[in-house]
Amino acid sequence: MRRKLLIPILVLLVMAVPVWAQEACTLDVATDHADALYHVNETVTFSVSLKQGSEPPPAAEVAYVLTNDGADVVGQGKVALAGTSAQVTGTLGKPGFLRCTATFTGPDGKAITAVGGAGLDPLNIKPSLPVPDDFDAFWEGKKAELAKLPMNARLTPVDSPNDQVECFDLQLDCNGGAPVSGYLARPKGAAAKSLPVLLSVHGAGVRSSDKPVDFAARGMLALDINAHGIPNGQPKEYYDELAANRLKDYPNQGRESRETYYFLGMYLRLIRAMDFLTAQPEWNGKELIVCGTSQGGGQSIVAAGLDPRVTAFAPNVPAMCEHTALVCGWPRLVPRDDKGMPDPKVLQTARYFDAMNFATRTKAEALFAVGFIDDVCRPTSVYAAYNNVPGKKSIVNEPKMTHAVWQSYNDARDALIAAHMPAAKP
Repeated sequence: MRRKLLIPILVLLVMAVPVWAQEACTLDVATDHADALYHVNETVTFSVSLKQGSEPPPAAEVAYVLTNDGADVVGQGKVALAGTSAQVTGTLGKPGFLRCTATFTGPDGKAITAVGGAGLDPLNIKPSLPVPDDFDAFWEGKKAELAKLPMNARLTPVDSPNDQVECFDLQLDCNGGAPVSGYLARPKGAAAKSLPVLLSVHGAGVRSSDKPVDFAARGMLALDINAHGIPNGQPKEYYDELAANRLKDYPNQGRESRETYYFLGMYLRLIRAMDFLTAQPEWNGKELIVCGTSQGGGQSIVAAGLDPRVTAFAPNVPAMCEHTALVCGWPRLVPRDDKGMPDPKVLQTARYFDAMNFATRTKAEALFAVGFIDDVCRPTSVYAAYNNVPGKKSIVNEPKMTHAVWQSYNDARDALIAAHMPAAKP
């Protein structure tokens, strides 16, 4: 008899729950400027909106935290929802990014969070430290040491998904503990001195190179190198084992010295790859383009700073920028103590591997892309590097983008490449 009564009671309980509580809830944070750009000390108004199906939510409140791009807290509190939205205001007294993180906790105890970001005079963001006095001497010395080592290029034909493009596995001897390892693609029958070259570099992680067939099909000599100089085309388990063991926490390996830091080998592989590409008979002797995202974005800046032959580079949400600042990008290289003071040895190492510093050394055209709510490569750090580029440059601002690749970047990158193709020249 008790079981028969249980079903009606459960039905009554479900019916008693408001419709809005049964439907999916979405939270959004948007700025009152469509481009999310403001001036220093100008009030930024964030609109926090809550939607739950077709029914308006009941009286509720949203907790919020305002930060200097995810670092210092500059404001916090709670605001009541008036209908479906609430307003949160704040500002910064210096160039940077103001971030609003809003949290709504429903009657079921589940919390949802949304983030909005605003740039306050980001074009005026300055580097936290200058380029080291011996920066050029250090890297010229490393390039000279590398030049003494023969490339010993090994090209092995591999299958191509495009019958108009031929592909090769490429291995090059290199200083720094690992070879250059990548896939080279070129149009079949390319004549000598006829092709621009493009180097693609990888984001964080441990994986094989990709075959850059699409770029080769556009009429380019294209090379994609993996970040670690490891063999290509291996089973997933092979890369998983490396990531769990030898390459675990690789961004911090050897960071106490510029002579032992892991990224020294990675940057030397950039130099060697570009030397190989520009030594190929198909290179037209003019265009050298470098593209990448995140860690690859940082590498593209570094490559442009290391090699004056680079004519264009396109970093998307670049990492390794502003290592020495509190608001820095991945991998948050410099540890800080309980008082916020940086480790002095790692701080000095970081200055020689900061993409922001390499940006000052290039004359190539630059295309950046930045997400205003990117918590991996924070927009403050991206703009610190962008502002250090002395030549022609442009940046794709995406106020709603986290750490991602959006079509807006792909379109802008393709336009940059097209502008640097020989056919585009007058």
